[in-house]
Amino acid sequence: MTWLITGGAGYIGAHVAKAMTAAGERVVVLDDLSSGIAERLSAEVTLVRGSVSDRAVLDRVLAEHAVTGVVHLAAKKQVGESVEKPLLYYRENVAALGVLLEAVVAAGVRRFLLSSSAAVYGVPDVDLVTEGTPCAPINPYGETKLAGEWLVRAAGRAHGISTACLRYFNVAGAAGPELADTGVSNVVPMFFERLTRGEAPRIFGDGYPTPDGTCVRDYIHVADLAEAHLAVAGHLEAHPGGDLTVNIGRGEGVSVRDLAELVGEVTGLHIRPVVDPPRPGDAARAVASADRMTERLGWTAHRGVREMVESAWEGWCLRHPEARTAG
Repeated sequence: MTWLITGGAGYIGAHVAKAMTAAGERVVVLDDLSSGIAERLSAEVTLVRGSVSDRAVLDRVLAEHAVTGVVHLAAKKQVGESVEKPLLYYRENVAALGVLLEAVVAAGVRRFLLSSSAAVYGVPDVDLVTEGTPCAPINPYGETKLAGEWLVRAAGRAHGISTACLRYFNVAGAAGPELADTGVSNVVPMFFERLTRGEAPRIFGDGYPTPDGTCVRDYIHVADLAEAHLAVAGHLEAHPGGDLTVNIGRGEGVSVRDLAELVGEVTGLHIRPVVDPPRPGDAARAVASADRMTERLGWTAHRGVREMVESAWEGWCLRHPEARTAG
């Protein structure tokens, strides 16, 4: 098997590439490096710099490397930006996906795995979000992820492609310091950034109907997420022409306040969080039911939240040495 991973030099993509190469799969990464980092990839991985919207590049890569499966991770993913720039998000997350699928069909590739998101559910009013929970996205980012799922499934049915849509919940942690998240859009690095500057972490709202009033979320270690991709890739190979939609989470909720306290313990930077007004559209609780992955693929996440925070902190300190002495 040879897998093409689009956006494979990014935070999640590099972990998926690492897991796949460790399992003996051949991996080619296509990344425009607008946010990806080439140094994240091992020497075993072939990196091609280019865009998934460039049909000529896609045709060449799929043919030259005899690609048999695609993991599509390249996408825009900032909720706020999607509200401000919906045309950009539909172009990058839906139109470009269409170009990629056309190339996949032309090349005879028969396995396609899409990186989706829990954002497709919108603001679910349930204790555990199952794959059957109605999808009602509330921003262009979530809309484009749901539209992407529709497009992938339709192409799979029409052209005999085995497809899978993985709905990620909140991703954190790192398999090694060099693979850590370099952005500050996710909550854990957001906390790190403020603590390193001697500022209080920000919590958005504390009046939600949850035990401590703050939002409750399901956090998944990025190394577990990468291993889930490997399990799904094996499933696609074993089930020609099938389609699979699965949540990727732990099925355990952690409040934002509890997460802030854990970050303080791990970093040794104990600054009481400040509470800002709640953000529009934030669900009080968003926790996955992970039963389908366990029942159908025998996969279960096994890394806990403390391990996520500790590994993320090591990566943060690698890039910000001053963080260790910030207290």
